[in-house]
Amino acid sequence: DWLFTTPLLLLDIGLLAGASQRDIGALVGIDAFMIVTGLVATLTKVVVARYAFWTISTISMVFLLYYLVAVFGEAVSDADEDTRPTFNALRNIILVTWAIYPVAWLVGTEGLALTGLYGETLLFMVLDLVAKIGFG
Repeated sequence: DWLFTTPLLLLDIGLLAGASQRDIGALVGIDAFMIVTGLVATLTKVVVARYAFWTISTISMVFLLYYLVAVFGEAVSDADEDTRPTFNALRNIILVTWAIYPVAWLVGTEGLALTGLYGETLLFMVLDLVAKIGFG
């Protein structure tokens, strides 16, 4: 579902910021790449490849979050006084919650297995609720 929901979140915040279609499209493209490489990390059985794809996905996420702050932040600077605080709140929800996802994967059963399946499932469920419903 992340290939459907996260681009919609980025589209929403991009439209709120007044970002160009090109910038929104670039961010959605980075997002899709991040999700696909994360999926490959989860499905790959070779340990080195698993962590390599996790690293690629995480680096993509860092670029995505930077782009969200820098490019969309610049776009929203011309917005009215009501739009900027709303954008900042929504951006911060994305920044904080999305930054936790790769850590959750790493400590979960797909990564280092520092938590069990139930703990990992609970963590991702709470993250999804905050990241998606909290944003909405």
